[in-house]
Amino acid sequence: MHTQLWPYVTPGIPDDLFERLPGIPLSKREVRLLIISALRLKSDSVLWDIGAGTGTIPVETGLLCPKGRVIAVERDEDVASLIRRNCDRFGVGNVEVIEGSAPECLKDIPHQPQRVCIEGGRAIKTILQEVWQYLPSGGRVVATAANLETLYSVSGTLSELQARNIELVQSSVNRLETRGNRQTFSAVDPIFILSGEKLD
Repeated sequence: MHTQLWPYVTPGIPDDLFERLPGIPLSKREVRLLIISALRLKSDSVLWDIGAGTGTIPVETGLLCPKGRVIAVERDEDVASLIRRNCDRFGVGNVEVIEGSAPECLKDIPHQPQRVCIEGGRAIKTILQEVWQYLPSGGRVVATAANLETLYSVSGTLSELQARNIELVQSSVNRLETRGNRQTFSAVDPIFILSGEKLD
């Protein structure tokens, strides 16, 4: 059920509607739309979002999949609480927040994922290898990379896992901002978005 804060079925909630904590990453709206598109969700999808940060992806996907379930994995207790508060802000009731470090905590999640989103992280190769074991045939994984090292790590791991239908998109977004009495364009940090499917 949508709240008045965002009464639309369209994804792309403005960044400033989310509660934030200093230093905690937030997937920018335009990047978020690309991630959601790559996930190819259904109304009843089960999604694991690993490294959920501010909780923008869990909120958006929770609204898009009213019959589904979103598992948000976050190791920091304060950040996990932030995700819960943002879910409450938007009336999202199908998000479960798991406090723990991936990949160690993944074995304790009772719901098998059909989709997995991995938002950066130092152990992204290990996490990707681990979640692959839980994905069914036809399952999809989407991972983000903010630098070349992570990009090479994810692309190499998807190749090792023999992922199919691999796609790679790099965002290039500029937003109009008002500075003083002028309007200028400001670039949103580019992010690589990689996706692939597990097909037996």
